[in-house]
Amino acid sequence: MSRRTRIGLGLVVMLLAYLLLWPVSLSPVAWRAPTFGGYQGPHAQNSRLAAARQVSIAPEVGPEHIVFGPDGRLYVTTEITNSIKVIDPRTNSVVGTLPTDQKESHMLALSGDGRTAYTSNVGAGTVSVIDVATRKVTAVVTVAARAQRIALSVDGGWVFTADQDSPRLAVIDTKTNKLAPGVALPGVAYGTAPTPDGRFLIMALPGLNQVGVLDLQSMEVVRTLDVPKAPQEVLVRPDGRVAYVSCDASGQVAVIDLAEWKVERLIPAGPMVDGLAWAAGR
Repeated sequence: MSRRTRIGLGLVVMLLAYLLLWPVSLSPVAWRAPTFGGYQGPHAQNSRLAAARQVSIAPEVGPEHIVFGPDGRLYVTTEITNSIKVIDPRTNSVVGTLPTDQKESHMLALSGDGRTAYTSNVGAGTVSVIDVATRKVTAVVTVAARAQRIALSVDGGWVFTADQDSPRLAVIDTKTNKLAPGVALPGVAYGTAPTPDGRFLIMALPGLNQVGVLDLQSMEVVRTLDVPKAPQEVLVRPDGRVAYVSCDASGQVAVIDLAEWKVERLIPAGPMVDGLAWAAGR
């Protein structure tokens, strides 16, 4: 055994002796966990939803979009099972099912009289036209390879959905349930919503980080506005003065003044903000 090896072994023995034989106090050291102060800020408990009721739609799955009909019922797309569930909020029960006959029935629009439902079927690139009373599909309109979201003009004459593979707005004439001439856009659109006066269609353009404004008389884009990254959904306030646009990549909702055509302010809303709905004040 070499001298260097003997020295190394001696050091190891000394270290083990130190660790095993050195006196160590056995008195426990108490550690007191900090007192939990409760969830705060964006994680604070939201008591506003304490009275929310749950409605089972089993065996259907994949609820996506909810619309209140003029009959006071809720219409809920279940895109995984290609249908719409009809819910009576007075009894919290499912009272009917509307078929869509197409895959990925994502978003829904109802005619003003509640007699006709239109679904944007993302993967199929189609729009289903459904007779609510008979619960039957009356037409399926092919609009693109992939579609997204859906809106209905205020007068009920046009259905709008966005082609996801080219910058084009697909337009359906509701009198014939056939495609009308599409509208060229500066970028691929996503969510859309008409203004209550029927003059404009506000469109999210996520790839451009903009909102486009379509004049529904000339069917031309008349202006664009910069908004935070990746705008998704558009909600126009019932008085027509303001549009809200969710921008999921920025976690903000842009508030747009529709008289001045400018972003009035930004509302922090959390990561991946998307769907928007209007609740009447009480």
